[in-house]
Amino acid sequence: MKFTVESSILTDSVQWVSRSLSTRPIMTALLGIVIDVDSEVTLSASDLETSAKSSFKAEISEKGRVLVPGRLLAEIARSLPNKPTTFVLDGNRVQVTSGSAKFALPTLPLNEYPNLPKIPSTSGAIASDLFATAVNQVAVAAGRDDSLPTLTGIHIEVNKSSITMAATDRYRLAVREIPWTPTDPELTTSALLRARTLADAARTIATTKELSFAIAPTTATERLIGFSTDTKSMTSRQLDGTFPPYKHLIPTESASTAVIEVATLLEAVRRVALVTEKNTPLRFRCGAGSLQLEAGVKEEAQATEELAITFKGEPIEIAFNPNYLIDGLSALGTTYVHIGFSASNRPAVLAGKNSLEGEIEGSYRYLLMPMQFAS
Repeated sequence: MKFTVESSILTDSVQWVSRSLSTRPIMTALLGIVIDVDSEVTLSASDLETSAKSSFKAEISEKGRVLVPGRLLAEIARSLPNKPTTFVLDGNRVQVTSGSAKFALPTLPLNEYPNLPKIPSTSGAIASDLFATAVNQVAVAAGRDDSLPTLTGIHIEVNKSSITMAATDRYRLAVREIPWTPTDPELTTSALLRARTLADAARTIATTKELSFAIAPTTATERLIGFSTDTKSMTSRQLDGTFPPYKHLIPTESASTAVIEVATLLEAVRRVALVTEKNTPLRFRCGAGSLQLEAGVKEEAQATEELAITFKGEPIEIAFNPNYLIDGLSALGTTYVHIGFSASNRPAVLAGKNSLEGEIEGSYRYLLMPMQFAS
């Protein structure tokens, strides 16, 4: 096996597949990245839950296939000079040369490496940047507690010409709807995928033009979901369990609403939240034309700040977890935020607006549960 490739192309490819390396492998082979050299070079890795592949063109002198330590290859790839890099299989070691830098990688038993699952048949296509944005907006609300695996996932619902993503940790709920082009115009299905897996994939594919999206049918032996671009692909097993029903939680009407610039509110929340500790609420007092933020208790540090807002409806006093509020505001991606209130003990709904008098961007909604506070 022998090939030469630009170091930047190699680094990009290694970074993609190394995300699927196992951290606690049940077999030594899962610590490795497979290098398969044929008409092009293909790298692959898997932890048996998620599998990734990346292919690239190279100057190929000799075909071959080898398994090398994945983490070590990733560290080497990140440190290579910006020069052509040559890989040569020499006995049971792979010699890597880039400029004056030389490395010798041990090989792992290739015959112990498992067969990777094939990506399901393509269900449709979607703009990569739109998909990446949607995943990042929703992933902020996903749970981090692995003892509740269902809540660590993003629920993906395919309904003909749209995909709806949702995630919740029980304290907030993020929902984003995006258009796509299905191969079957009547396709309706759903899947539940680990949020971390989707977020990792989204960061890498955001620079590509289009993403092919595939969900295995419910009758399939393996419940897989797959994503692919021209040079990269990923398959992942779906999470077990049922995502909690959430659509009934989204209020259809608001008793009062507030509109304010996202940047202005975000900066104020961060300032006032400086005096809060874990699970300390940030209080909102909303009325005609003004929003007062309060945090802290009398015996300890306190902070207040008053902001001008566009307000409609009955005055309301409500409190939120400031970190969850910051997450929601940061995910909006618009100039203004529209906050809908139902009651002080009901969730508030954050949605974006591109102008003060413009329409609400209904494709993304962030529900935030209120916290109790002392009167």
